[in-house]
Amino acid sequence: MLDPQKVFATIQRATRLMRETRGRHGSIVDLNGAEEVLVVGDLHGNVPTFREVFKIAALADNPGRHLILQELVHGPYSYPDDGGDRSHQLVDLVAALKCQYPERVHLILGNHELSELTGRSIGKNGVMLNALFLQGIETAYKSAAGSIYKAYLELFAALPLMARTDNRVLLCHTLPDERYLDSIDLQVLQADSWPEDSLVRGGTVYALTWGRDSQPEVADRFAAMMDVDFFITGHQPCDEGFRQANHRQIIIDGTDPFPMYCLFNGREPVTIERLLDGVRPVPMSRLE
Repeated sequence: MLDPQKVFATIQRATRLMRETRGRHGSIVDLNGAEEVLVVGDLHGNVPTFREVFKIAALADNPGRHLILQELVHGPYSYPDDGGDRSHQLVDLVAALKCQYPERVHLILGNHELSELTGRSIGKNGVMLNALFLQGIETAYKSAAGSIYKAYLELFAALPLMARTDNRVLLCHTLPDERYLDSIDLQVLQADSWPEDSLVRGGTVYALTWGRDSQPEVADRFAAMMDVDFFITGHQPCDEGFRQANHRQIIIDGTDPFPMYCLFNGREPVTIERLLDGVRPVPMSRLE
């Protein structure tokens, strides 16, 4: 078992680095000068896929490349004997990676991390995922579980909502539903912390992590609001690992059986077609 004190210290340091990331303004990280960006979809505790994505990213060999991750918690990987969800292990790994590459590794907030922050339980197949997540932490860290869980919540509260490239691509968890567009408060995105009413249903942070609206007109309106041209998002499962949702949006899925990623140039002008050219599967042979 990992040393709980070392894990706790790593999470705390990653939390500080999330807030201090170069180019961050409120909840937005501007990836100023990023030569390349590699973004993966929701991982939900998928440690093998994360490890392969890290190999593909090859950050040590590509100093101009940034890695964007999202949705780490609440997965199908469990400890034996009803020991709970192991997805906290992925949080630990990403926190350590943030400490290693503080300016080039970015974790954006997803609705499952938000559910932990707000205590809004998510159920799947009759199982409450939040309870399983806490149970897994207790299995792993015993008497230190309470302090480590609190550190996770502080980390989630420090995450940005989106990252933006020089060539006008916005990397965010999802697009807001049309009914929430008019109520989105862009000043919330500029603040250093989120007001409570932005986290509940209908609030700005809620809308930017829970929405599933892929209508072209919604993409156009939100692009105008954010002053961008294209979106790469996660949140929605894709039968083939990805899909083009509209003329501005590509959805990437990082879960099994077809985990995908997108690698694209962060400086040169792009089109939706060029972004699609950068979508690749995580090689399954490397996951065996």
